[in-house]
Amino acid sequence: MYSKKDIIRVGVIGVGRGQSFMNGAIKELGMELAAICDTWEEKLNEVGSKYGAATYTDYDKFLEHDMDAVILANYFHEHAPFAIKALQAGKHVMSETSCNATLAEGVALCRAVEKSGKIYMLAENYPYTAFNQEMKRLYVEGEIGEVMYAEGEYNHPMSLDDSLKISPGLGHWRNNYPSTYYCTHALAPLMHITGMTPVKVNAYSISFPQYKVQKTRKGDNGSVIICRMNNGAIFRLFNGAPGHSIWYRLHGSDGAMESTRGPGYWGPGQVRVWHDEWTLKPGQVKEKVYVPIWPEHGDLAEKTGHGGGDFWTNLHFANAIRTGEQPYLDVYRGVTMSSVGILAWKSALEDGNTFEVPDFKNEAVRKKYENDNWSSFPNFAGPGQPSASILGDMEIPEEDLEYAKKIWKEIGYEGE
Repeated sequence: MYSKKDIIRVGVIGVGRGQSFMNGAIKELGMELAAICDTWEEKLNEVGSKYGAATYTDYDKFLEHDMDAVILANYFHEHAPFAIKALQAGKHVMSETSCNATLAEGVALCRAVEKSGKIYMLAENYPYTAFNQEMKRLYVEGEIGEVMYAEGEYNHPMSLDDSLKISPGLGHWRNNYPSTYYCTHALAPLMHITGMTPVKVNAYSISFPQYKVQKTRKGDNGSVIICRMNNGAIFRLFNGAPGHSIWYRLHGSDGAMESTRGPGYWGPGQVRVWHDEWTLKPGQVKEKVYVPIWPEHGDLAEKTGHGGGDFWTNLHFANAIRTGEQPYLDVYRGVTMSSVGILAWKSALEDGNTFEVPDFKNEAVRKKYENDNWSSFPNFAGPGQPSASILGDMEIPEEDLEYAKKIWKEIGYEGE
């Protein structure tokens, strides 16, 4: 158990998704929920009462609260400015995906972390499922040799009404993001398993507006992103199209492995490993399929969301704060992964042209991107900004907008 002086006092911004992190701020990790912040006052008061935490609608006032760290579960495209403010206020930061909405934000965030000396972590939970942690163990032990090709898929379709409920308003980020942007759930596990980093990106967007479930979304149905990694390997990422699929496969110089496919959000959670007969080493078998166990803390992980991943992000964040050592999912890897989605969209709009991924540790390289605010999000609107679809700006049919407003009103949102 942790003594009182070792307790990490945490503040969470976002009373929707943020509740998973609130639940994860547990005594077993030596974490304590101190305060929460949101502009949705009714829900804020309800959640604050539930957790016994101080509540704030003003982020600046929230940062004045007596706490050590801030967890950001606010909107996807607003994380960097909030993170930078928290770092400047002397707080450690863990941020939901993605880190940055533009390359300029990525540069500013890296600089802010360096200047603050504080811990920064990307709360990317998909590397920490039991099967992805098992594949990392196997890879580190040399089970399949050096990775040459890998695939990651994150397809999470929803019904029309459920989609509308999590994206109220035409200005909501989910209604304006390009198909490549939500790529970290596909990429992060492959990077974490192998330790590899993307250096070049090509991408194609899949656009069938007639088949989109939610017509208020201006982005395309899905995308395929090809990453050239720093060891020469190719990673293929598939995002967003219909057909539920949370799946990862890696081919190495001495074998291959994958998480097995199956119905539901996580499938059966098995790992499959296979080898060619002529590559078998002593103790290896040609093929095996099994359900992996947690490396530790299984009882705690099973109680949290995203296949247990939400427990592990809190754990690694707490450990980093206590040791003073940046976690694997540090600001450089987080900004790199997030920027893959941005660069992939540039590629998709140019029908697959190649773009280099900046080295965000290198200030001379960062300097080239410090004013690059290229983005399709409405808060960056202006001359030269891209559309969220390869087909250009889409018009929303009046009947679809009216239906969306009806659903939005049911959840308490009455804006446009």
